[in-house]
Amino acid sequence: MGAVLLDTTVVIDVLNGRRTSVQRLDALERIGDTPYICAITVEEVTNGLHPREREDATHLLEGLAIAPLGMEEGRIAGWWRRNLRRKGQTIAQADALIAAAAFQLGAPLATGNPKDFPMKEVTVQHWPAGQ
Repeated sequence: MGAVLLDTTVVIDVLNGRRTSVQRLDALERIGDTPYICAITVEEVTNGLHPREREDATHLLEGLAIAPLGMEEGRIAGWWRRNLRRKGQTIAQADALIAAAAFQLGAPLATGNPKDFPMKEVTVQHWPAGQ
C-alpha cells in the first residue's frame, strides 16, 4: 500500500467525470493506495469552481488525504526553482510546491502535465488530461 499525490489536472478531470481518470482513482483505492492532494490543489480547484460545482468538489476534496506543506516542502521547492532557473528553465511556484509535497510523502505525482514537473527526484505518473 502506498500513496499517490494527485495534481490539480487529475482532480479536475475526476470532477468533470472523465472516465479514465475516475477509473484510475477508483483503482488506487481498490488496491489500497491512498490518494493525496495538497493545499495548492485545493486552492486551484476551488478558484475555478462555479457555484453549482461546490458541493461535488467539496465532497471529493474532503474524501482525499492531505499532504502537508510546511517549512521543509517550501525549502525543497525553492531549491528546485532556483536550480532549474540557473539552467534556464522556469517552473511555477505552485508546481514546485506540489512536487515537494509528493517528494516528502515519498509518493509518485499523478498529473496531466508531466512537463511541469521536471524534478528528477519526483516520480511522475502521466494521467493524460481530459480522459
